Amino acid sequence: MENEFQSAYQEEQHRLSLAMEEIDRRLERLRNTPVYTGHDFTEQVLESAREEKRQALAKSSQEPYFGRMDFDERGRGQRKPLYIGKIGVEREETSAYPLVIDWRAPIASLFYSFTGGEETASYEAPEGTIEGLVYLKRNVVIRKKILERVADTYNRESDEPAVSDEFLVYRLGENKDNRLRDIVSTIQAEQDQIIRAAKNTALVIQGVAGSGKTTVALHRLAFLLYQYKDQVSADKMVIFAPNHMFLDYISDVLPELGVGNIQQSTFADWALDLLGLDLPLADPAETLSYWFESGSLRKESMDEPPGRFKGSVHFMELLQAFVERLEPISVPEGDFSPWDGAVLPQAEILNWFNEEYKPYPLAKRKERVLARVHRWIEMELKKSPSAAALKERKKKAGTREKAYAKKWPQYDALTLYKQLFQAAKGLPADTAAEMKASLPTAIFKTTQSDLRKQIIREEDLTALVYLHVLIHEVESSQRFDHVVIDEAQDFSPFHIALLDLFVKGHSFTILGDLSQGIHEYRGVHAWEEMSSLFAPEHTGYFALTRSYRSTLEIIEFANTILEQGVRGGITAVPVFRSGDPVRTMSYDSSVREQSLLTALKELSSKEYRTVSVLTRTLKEAVELHEVFTSAGLDVNLIDGGKKQYEGGLSVLPVYLSKGLEFDAVIVADADHEHYGERAWDAKLLYVGCTRALHELWLLHDGSLPSYVQAQTE
Repeated sequence: MENEFQSAYQEEQHRLSLAMEEIDRRLERLRNTPVYTGHDFTEQVLESAREEKRQALAKSSQEPYFGRMDFDERGRGQRKPLYIGKIGVEREETSAYPLVIDWRAPIASLFYSFTGGEETASYEAPEGTIEGLVYLKRNVVIRKKILERVADTYNRESDEPAVSDEFLVYRLGENKDNRLRDIVSTIQAEQDQIIRAAKNTALVIQGVAGSGKTTVALHRLAFLLYQYKDQVSADKMVIFAPNHMFLDYISDVLPELGVGNIQQSTFADWALDLLGLDLPLADPAETLSYWFESGSLRKESMDEPPGRFKGSVHFMELLQAFVERLEPISVPEGDFSPWDGAVLPQAEILNWFNEEYKPYPLAKRKERVLARVHRWIEMELKKSPSAAALKERKKKAGTREKAYAKKWPQYDALTLYKQLFQAAKGLPADTAAEMKASLPTAIFKTTQSDLRKQIIREEDLTALVYLHVLIHEVESSQRFDHVVIDEAQDFSPFHIALLDLFVKGHSFTILGDLSQGIHEYRGVHAWEEMSSLFAPEHTGYFALTRSYRSTLEIIEFANTILEQGVRGGITAVPVFRSGDPVRTMSYDSSVREQSLLTALKELSSKEYRTVSVLTRTLKEAVELHEVFTSAGLDVNLIDGGKKQYEGGLSVLPVYLSKGLEFDAVIVADADHEHYGERAWDAKLLYVGCTRALHELWLLHDGSLPSYVQAQTE
């Protein structure tokens, strides 16, 4: 076997040398070609193509490919070694296959979908189904032009069994830095199915912690840009993430795949920008502390929390009914007279509003009617008997036209939202009473109180954007080619229904994990709440149950929390990567801070790039941060306000850790007081435990919740 490995390594070293020579030669030639800076359009297009090739070859010159597959296409009778890379590189001479095949190309799908066996393999190409035999599937690691590793995951002609997970386990064992990385060299078959799914589909992906769902979604964007390059563009795609720090955390993946200009935002930022509002939202920390700092999920006197009601399709329908009731009271009472003796009957204005401009939304109808009134004034002015009369009429008409325009309702989303919850201003009494009766009393009162204090909460933004759409409609420039929603279990059905108005062809990638649904006071409790919004032919559902993040010991520990604490949840299937046992360590309450400091120092002395301490509350995170920094440790406090994740040592409340991962994790205060027996508490602890890649420690005062106690006995 050693001889086989040496032979394979030497073969790949020779192949790499030849590939590097060709790539470097072509790159040098392009770099020596003078850059065109003139104004000739044809030459500008050619220069743009040359610059694109320069950048692609520069990326390829460091790590040209990561995989090899020997394939004998049926009917050709010739076995060909195909090399797969992040960026395709064509050969200069005519050849059946490129020097490097782009990982998104149809034939490259075989590299991910073929998992062994003697049977014929196939892939879908534009010309139809292509079949053939796979003889070799090989992973290679090249860094900065140096061949570091060769691993065969299938060899038809070898007597030695190939272990398909060996290379994957090797890559998973690498330490974590402060950025999410691409997985293009280790995409698994079930992940590849999602990445290559048809564009005009609302994909819902249920992925357990560590299943790579976020990375898969980002690779899907890169694939869609490759596969549908004539139909989609990067700047018309958007990723909605839970916070700015998470956006920073994932920011390197797409550039590594050669993709740029994709919009990345939080829903709140996008909504405020679209509305043109420069109002500060209520501090998210206030809402978080309201629900999380109490030690268990709060119970309100109302039937359901405001977030669940305001995130429902029912609330969306109420808003639509509200706007429809505004139509009959839009046109001001009475005729319009720009000066004495000139009259534009209200009946004529009503005809314009209700008939001629009926297809337009309210704000545009108002705009067009007022423009029509202005043109009518101009026509009447032409009938003036003298210059003096014209001057006098112009003066009066200008004043009266402005006064008439002010009689019309103010069509902006925030004004209408306030009208809805103030149940008086600008609305007929019967309409106000009817709308008030349709809203839960507790929600009506709390929202009314917020709006009087000029408080806008995140849960109000969906309604505000929808009102904006109802009165202005969606502009073509505002439409997306594809929308990715991460941590979608924290979104509402209203969010999805609203965004569907902004995306072409129901083109969504909606991903999350119901087992991590710690924001159940506003998020969905089942994926059917979202998938039911679309026709069956426009939806797709995938479940990713295999976890690639944590060791076997950590995953089994976290699974038990779900099984015994949540008594539901979707447990993870681990990749067999064994590590240290999960440690549960008790301390006397008098030495709590010293115990946590000692634990952090011990873990930080190991060769880990990222270590975090997860607390139950933000207040506790702030206090521990002061303890750690006073002891001389360089520790980052993550409090929800940061826009960058800096790696290294961190302390943060557990509810802000979702989406992140660390080499080692210390869960502070993993005791019964901080994590009770309710399913929601167990979910919160599950989130904390599944942030760890290699080591997980739980420190406690001795009073463990039952779903942890059972694992220590």
